[in-house]
Amino acid sequence: MPVIDYLVRVLVGYVATVIFFYMVSYVVPKASFVARALASYMSLAVCTGFGALASIFFTLIGKQGISQWATGRAFSYTMVLTTGIVFDIDDPKNVLGTTRPAVFVGNHQTELDVCMLGRLFPKWCSVTAKSDLKHIPFLGWFMRLSGSIFIDRKNSEDARHAMAGAAKEIQMKRQSVYIFPEGTRSYAKEPVLLPFKKGAFHLAIQAGVPIVPCVVANYSHILHVKTMVFRSGRIPIKVLDPIPTKGLTAADVEELTRTTRDLMLKELLALTSKARGSPMAVPAAASSSVDRKSK
Repeated sequence: MPVIDYLVRVLVGYVATVIFFYMVSYVVPKASFVARALASYMSLAVCTGFGALASIFFTLIGKQGISQWATGRAFSYTMVLTTGIVFDIDDPKNVLGTTRPAVFVGNHQTELDVCMLGRLFPKWCSVTAKSDLKHIPFLGWFMRLSGSIFIDRKNSEDARHAMAGAAKEIQMKRQSVYIFPEGTRSYAKEPVLLPFKKGAFHLAIQAGVPIVPCVVANYSHILHVKTMVFRSGRIPIKVLDPIPTKGLTAADVEELTRTTRDLMLKELLALTSKARGSPMAVPAAASSSVDRKSK
C-alpha cells in the first residue's frame, strides 16, 4: 500500500540520518547532540504507539493503573539502546515498591526527565495533568486510558480547591502521582532547585498520603542544551524516606514545602558530588525556596 510504503521510507530515512550523525560525531563531537536528540524523538514516538495499545489492554483487564509504568519502562529501555542513557536508582528501603498511594516529588532539569520517569515510575503511579487535556484528541485519550490524575486548573487561584478532585481520585483508586514541584525545567548547569510550588503538598495533605522525595543528580555533563552536549552515561537517582502528612492541615503546607525542598537540595548536592567525583559548593538560593504565588 502507498501509505505503508511512504511510512517505511520515512522511517528508514530517519534511522539513516541518526546513524549518519552518530558517525559524524567521531569527527565533530557536537554532532552527537543531534544524533541523540533525533534518537530520543524516535524512541518517544515508538513508545507512544506502544503506550496507546498497552493502555487499552490494561484497561480491558482491569489494571489501568499500571499503564504508565509499562509505557515508561518500555521508553527507558529503548533509550538505553538508542542513546546509551541509563538512570541508576538507589532505593535501599524499597520505597517505590512498598509505598502506595503517595505523592512522589522530584527535581526537574530537562526534557530527559521523561526518560527518568520511565525508569523510576512504580506500578500504580501516574502523572498529573490539567483537566482541560481530557478532551484533546490522542493525547487526552491516552491520558484517560492510562489513568492520569487530572487537576482542575479553573481553581488555580486556590491550590486547595484545585487539588480536591485529584485527592479523592488518589484515595479511591489508591493511585500514586508524580509531580515536579518546581513547575518548570531548570536547565541548570549546577545542582540547584527553583522555588517550589505548593500544589503537590496541598494534594498530599488532602489525600492523607506521604510525600516521597526523589532526587536526580545534576546531569548537565551528560545533557546541556545551551552548549549542545548530549552524551551517553549513567545518572544516579536517590529515593528518600517517605514524609508522613497524617494530622497535617493547610496551615502546615508552607513548612512542609520548605523542609522537603531543603532536604532535597542537600541530597542533590551530595548525589551530584558523588556522580562527578568532586565536592560541590552550596549554591545561593534562587529567591525564596517556596513559590508564594501558589496559595
